[in-house]
Amino acid sequence: MTVDFEIRKAPEYKVATRTLTGAWPGDKALRSEFEKVQAWAKEKGLRTGRWFFREFGDDETPDAKWRWEVGVEIRGIGPVQGGKGIVMKTLPPSSVATITFDPDKVSPRVIYHALADWLRHHEKAGEYKEAGPYREVYLANPWSNRQAWAHTQVQVPIKRLKH
Repeated sequence: MTVDFEIRKAPEYKVATRTLTGAWPGDKALRSEFEKVQAWAKEKGLRTGRWFFREFGDDETPDAKWRWEVGVEIRGIGPVQGGKGIVMKTLPPSSVATITFDPDKVSPRVIYHALADWLRHHEKAGEYKEAGPYREVYLANPWSNRQAWAHTQVQVPIKRLKH
């Protein structure tokens, strides 16, 4: 399997989200939060699309201040109100550095470290700078859809630097 970085334009996404705070909650807790969003969308009869996972924090952030956000894209409708712990957000269109991989074949840790190094190199070269939190993007539910899991995408919004 070959994986490589690319720069592309990500469209705007309307996303129903839930947020956890504190130390890493674990995959089981994230799955539960995704399922709550999915159930909410189904109850409202909404069409869904991609699944998103974002984390807010860095090496300097104390555990209590970390935020973990799960979201499911809501498609084809006008404004929707959240509820039941659901917050509607818009992820704006942006340029992203992205890589698609199968976590069963390539460790996510390797992908994240490589992407961070790639970004550091391009920032030093005066080309691009990180412009938002990393996000994992899945075509559908990665726990029930093997293809969605096998095509895990990590994206980080970037901004072109002036030369």
